Amino acid sequence: MQNISATTLRGDLFGGLTAGVVALPLALAFGVASGAGAAAGLYGAIALGLMATLFGGTRVQISGPTGPMTVVFASAIAAFGGSFEMALAVVLVGGLLQVALGLMKTGGLVRYIPYPVISGFMSGIGIIIILLQFGPLLGAPPSSSPLKALANIPATLGAFNHQALLLGAITLAIVFLTPIRISRFMPSPLLALIACTLLSVILGFDVPTIGHIPTGLPDLHLPHFSLEQWTLIFTLGLTLALLGSIDSLLTSLVADSITQTRHRPNKELIGQGLGNVLCSFIGGLPGAGATMRTVVNVNSGGQTRLSGVVHSVFLLLLLLGLAPLASGIPLAVLAGILIKVGIDILDYRLLKLIKRIPKQESLIMVVVFALTVLVDLVIAVGAGVVLAMGLLTWRVAKEAHISFHDDSGTVPGMPVLQHGVRVVNVRGALFFGTTSQMLDRIERVDQVLDTREIIFNCSQVHFMDLTAIFALDEMAARLQKKGIKATVIASPEVKEQLLQLHAPHLPPEIIHDSLEKATASP
Repeated sequence: MQNISATTLRGDLFGGLTAGVVALPLALAFGVASGAGAAAGLYGAIALGLMATLFGGTRVQISGPTGPMTVVFASAIAAFGGSFEMALAVVLVGGLLQVALGLMKTGGLVRYIPYPVISGFMSGIGIIIILLQFGPLLGAPPSSSPLKALANIPATLGAFNHQALLLGAITLAIVFLTPIRISRFMPSPLLALIACTLLSVILGFDVPTIGHIPTGLPDLHLPHFSLEQWTLIFTLGLTLALLGSIDSLLTSLVADSITQTRHRPNKELIGQGLGNVLCSFIGGLPGAGATMRTVVNVNSGGQTRLSGVVHSVFLLLLLLGLAPLASGIPLAVLAGILIKVGIDILDYRLLKLIKRIPKQESLIMVVVFALTVLVDLVIAVGAGVVLAMGLLTWRVAKEAHISFHDDSGTVPGMPVLQHGVRVVNVRGALFFGTTSQMLDRIERVDQVLDTREIIFNCSQVHFMDLTAIFALDEMAARLQKKGIKATVIASPEVKEQLLQLHAPHLPPEIIHDSLEKATASP
């Protein structure tokens, strides 16, 4: 741990306490929204916050339940028919996968995830949170999915409770309109939580509340695995791991920009994974690095890992002694706080540019957004990645250029070819997306009656995958059967790659470094 002076100690204490105050209403709200109960949110904030602080790679990061992770966990509970233990198995798998990702040193790969996929997914999560909290805001029972929330709008309006709506409206006004000079000392979510709860108690409102919250340390839970459901458990666990890793590492980048430091991404993944593993055994809500809580910690003076420890200890003391006070918090107040979270998650930066960005990029974002809200989180992520890969493949293939010349004329910069010699020039990447172009060219060239040699000029190919190498080997074999000589020109890197594979029809004697050497060979 970093050396601690009197100044840093004071900053860490104040930063950790302030972050804990901000985390309290969010942990309770996320716990209720997940279907696991308010206590699960507190357990997750304490366990993950402590483990990620002690073993993670970002000194000032505050971790705990977040909106996206809560939505995935709620989806897991719904997918397994309300089985809490099987949902905890998803958390265990997700945590172990995060540890594995850290050990495999994949932390730096977050920068390669296409932004439209992240944008569509995060905006979709924001809309899901808003839709799921529409019922509680009006005093009606919560819905288990966004589609059910939309279908239940008539029933929700029929169960309208004007007292709940009043509390929700006041909550929204506080979290949106509280001046910064006040929120620096009293975070707006906590201010709304205290003020609206007191208002409800004083006026004797008859509104749904959190209800009983267990006091004391959490019980030990054993995640339940089922072979019949293993595929779904692993898929949701992988989604949890990837989403939590992306969320945490992006928060780490934010912390770096504020503190002018550098985090250790692989260590951060290990710390997050260990924290989520612990959550799975104590019935805690899974989570990730929380951007808002981290920024609050830093802005309040947090400089070392001690601030994260203070945050977790503060929540633990609240759980042990003050849990009964939280049982009377109206659900409409938590709904208002969560709606603010959902609105903040929406990616306004890309939404403002939606008409100016390339249509292919906006299509990916819209598809991921729609699938996230209307279908399934896992399908949305998978479809987004596949679409992004397809777009990249199309763009790289479009940049590739394949042409040919022969002895019929003089080409600037090319040597004069002997009669019957044809050259196929390939520029760009030669891979599964462009191999078909080369096959089409060869079929046209080898049908010319006087063709006796075809030279594959790959000197300007900067990348060649296994599909292209096998296709090149098969074309050489086909030409040789027709009595046509096949010759290859390759850059040093591609030549070494070809020789290492020992392709049967691409022996070293037909592979050359330049067109001059290829045309001079017997």
